Amino acid sequence: MSEMIISTAKIGRQVVLQQVQAIPEEQFDIQTAGFNNTIRWNVGHIIYWMDTYITLSFGSPSAIPDSYALLFNSGTKPSEWKVAPPSKKELVEMLTAQLSRLSELNSDMLEEKLSTPYVMGPFQFSTAGELFNFALLHEAIHLGTISSLLKVQTR
Repeated sequence: MSEMIISTAKIGRQVVLQQVQAIPEEQFDIQTAGFNNTIRWNVGHIIYWMDTYITLSFGSPSAIPDSYALLFNSGTKPSEWKVAPPSKKELVEMLTAQLSRLSELNSDMLEEKLSTPYVMGPFQFSTAGELFNFALLHEAIHLGTISSLLKVQTR
């Protein structure tokens, strides 16, 4: 079962990469009415939180620049950025690097208990696999948001 989660993670990330690579960079910073953020923010948010979930789940050191927390953490907004965000090229490189990191996972790692359960609102995750599986759901939600932003922009 755990191998399926890892396989799904890699497939999901490949879908994200294909989608992001197909979007012209000039569309990355359009904030459409009805949306809180932009395509660039959603891509960076996916990267930031996958890094965070990998760190929390498996004890791996963070592999992203510190600026990503200031730019892409929950509650941040492009309208409040005080530093330049990464380019599309940099974001694609980060997505690709994370895909490589996903290939290093194995089913035994997903079975490990977290040193401290991770609590998110009413939810509690006790194993690396539970938290990592949530990371996949989170990524899919933001891929859907990116797709919606694209549809609204091309009307």
